Amino acid sequence: MSAALQGAKRIVVKVGSSLVTNEGRGVDADAIGNWCRQLAALAADGRELVMVSSGAIAEGMKRLGWATRPKELHELQAAAAVGQMGLAQMYESKLREHGMGSAQVLLTHADLADRERYLNARSTLVTLLQHRVLPVINENDTVVNDEIKFGDNDTLGALVANLIEADALIILTDQRGLYSADPRRDPNARFIDEAVAGTPELEQMAGGAGSSLGRGGMITKILAAKRAAGSGANTVIAWGREPDVLLRLAAGEAIGTALLASTPKLAARKQWMADHLQLRGAVTIDAGAAAKLQGEGKSLLPIGVVEVQGEFHRGDVIAVIDASGREVARGLTNYSSAEARLIARKPSSDFERVLGYAAEPELIHRDNLVLN
Repeated sequence: MSAALQGAKRIVVKVGSSLVTNEGRGVDADAIGNWCRQLAALAADGRELVMVSSGAIAEGMKRLGWATRPKELHELQAAAAVGQMGLAQMYESKLREHGMGSAQVLLTHADLADRERYLNARSTLVTLLQHRVLPVINENDTVVNDEIKFGDNDTLGALVANLIEADALIILTDQRGLYSADPRRDPNARFIDEAVAGTPELEQMAGGAGSSLGRGGMITKILAAKRAAGSGANTVIAWGREPDVLLRLAAGEAIGTALLASTPKLAARKQWMADHLQLRGAVTIDAGAAAKLQGEGKSLLPIGVVEVQGEFHRGDVIAVIDASGREVARGLTNYSSAEARLIARKPSSDFERVLGYAAEPELIHRDNLVLN
């Protein structure tokens, strides 16, 4: 666990509804202030942080005077809309006290399944991190019904970890971590300090939903850790009210349950791209661009492209071919085929004049590129 988090530069923190709203009593200003203080300290230490926060529906229920979670979809959506106002306001004010800016980002699983929207979301989040702004992410429960019925923010936290290539996912919950059985029913239940994420036995250990406010439970956290491990991120499940839990975890202290990725981050992401993405087109590059890609590990810039083949959209996977006709790489393109033809052989300083707007300087960023 020490090595897993002590060296983590980019971290996603997820907090559950019962913690954020003090068991449904409304947004807990003290708890959020405490996490924000720790997040600001980690940011000052050079870490990059993203917060995935539940609590909008629970806060909306409190503001609307509802004692129990409604079952009607339109009431859940209304509660989310009302509660999101208080949730965002609280994070903004508490982070501002420590000199940090915040941004509200509402996502759905569909945003991360569509490759164009995936790239848009990734670019936005990475830009926010570069400007030392902490994104506070929640599901867009107001408009997406299947996320309210079947979604959970543990899964969203893992998807965000994959999206921004995080080193670690910290899931703060109202439980100490994972036990071999339900400790409320089995006095012989053993606490799991550390395990490999994705191990089948872990899912057998996890029970059902543990809170009337949230929609998850330990099983969703185990599955989230498995998903995060797919891109090489380690996961820690810990009690959210543990004093200075984020600071102590980042310092390498063993708190909660550590579920470790079996594959290094870079190798896992490259394997995902190589195995799961279908080619939509290709670009041919000159010898200079090929040398920078293969010899220096650089991104592919449009100035090195000599030909664009096929029809593709932003976010599609395209092949990169050298002058001899050999595929040297493949990756997610930041531009459509029509745009790529316009900016081929041109420097990024010409993009705004040619396209009418300025976007990414790379055709394919090195993080989204797999070399053959």
